[in-house]
Amino acid sequence: YNIKDYPDLFQLSRIDVDNFYGIEIEEFPVKIAETALWLTDHLLNMELSNIVGKNFIRIPLRKKPNIVHANALTTDWKTIIDLNNLSYIIGNPPFVGSKMQTKEQKEDLLKVFHDVKNAGNLDFVACWYKKASEYIQGTKIQCAFVSTNSITQGEQVDILWNNLINNLRISINFAHRTFAWNNEAGNVAKVHCVIIGFANFNIENKRLFDYADIKGEPTELKAKNINPYLVDGKNVIISSRNKPICDVPEIIFGNMANDGGNLILSKEEKEEFIKQEPQIEKYIRKFIGAEEFINNKERYCLWLKDANPMDIRNSTLILERIKKVKEHRMSSTREATIKLANFPSLFGEIRQPNCDYILIPRVSSEKRKYIPIGFIDKNTISSDSCLIIPTNSLYLFGVLTSLIHMTWVKYVCG
Repeated sequence: YNIKDYPDLFQLSRIDVDNFYGIEIEEFPVKIAETALWLTDHLLNMELSNIVGKNFIRIPLRKKPNIVHANALTTDWKTIIDLNNLSYIIGNPPFVGSKMQTKEQKEDLLKVFHDVKNAGNLDFVACWYKKASEYIQGTKIQCAFVSTNSITQGEQVDILWNNLINNLRISINFAHRTFAWNNEAGNVAKVHCVIIGFANFNIENKRLFDYADIKGEPTELKAKNINPYLVDGKNVIISSRNKPICDVPEIIFGNMANDGGNLILSKEEKEEFIKQEPQIEKYIRKFIGAEEFINNKERYCLWLKDANPMDIRNSTLILERIKKVKEHRMSSTREATIKLANFPSLFGEIRQPNCDYILIPRVSSEKRKYIPIGFIDKNTISSDSCLIIPTNSLYLFGVLTSLIHMTWVKYVCG
């Protein structure tokens, strides 16, 4: 740069803090955001000073950021800034899953998605996609949000993106596939994120960033079209269905104890029970959940379905455990759980098949090429941390454990 060409350095620094607008629900973070923008402006002014060899400092501060203390989901964004004066919308909305939202958050979400079926199953971050998509209609404004990756998986794709793409004509123009959230703060949340850039118009040269290692650096891929699964392909959206499309057994949840841990036994407890009361061994079954199946751990449970009432009355150990189950259920605030206190000897929800079955852990590491799936004996009780299929079909097992099915799960499922 030739300093003589820039007697007024303000010609080189056209963006000031008043070019930034924001909405923040908490009062103190509003002040933090304002301070952060002033600090960033100062650092960039110093960088400019180093480039041109002349000090450039905006003092006294004559302008301020436009950070509004308000609820972004109940505020009309057009009252914050006129559409014609805006180029970009960027943000890192709150990461709150559908089942973790407060009553107030759920109410806000349902107001934003008042015209969308099953919206209550969406992550909270989805609200900002809907609000932004409605706001930018007919404009060249570009948006990008850091988000939980679950809005690109499973049932949420149909609920959210069907509306955005087909009704609001939104196009995804760039995206970062799943990566691990990281920052300089302590106790970093273990969250898997995506970044999605979108607009009310299409572009030719779309960009996808893929992470072979979710903690590593991305590889850039060129794409003709980026669909809601963040794949270079047509905007095909898979809808949720409750029944299989062919003649196969349904996948069901395992058995839910809802017992406060009192019907579950460790290996040591099981051995002690049998030592003290050998007659109750026939009521102790191997118990398997996702943790036990994947890591080959041993646990057991008291399985008293169809048990002889006299055997229960004659067992001090069983009666003691049943009493604790009843107390646990009676202390619940859920009416359904309180009703279960009338049957304290039984699991809260029983789905155990009468035949050998295929077991699928509901939670497994995304690092695995194959989901661990196995055949389980009918006398082994599955917990609700697993899904079960009441069949010993080698053919169905082969389909489920195939690489093509794993690919489907990776790109389409939750």
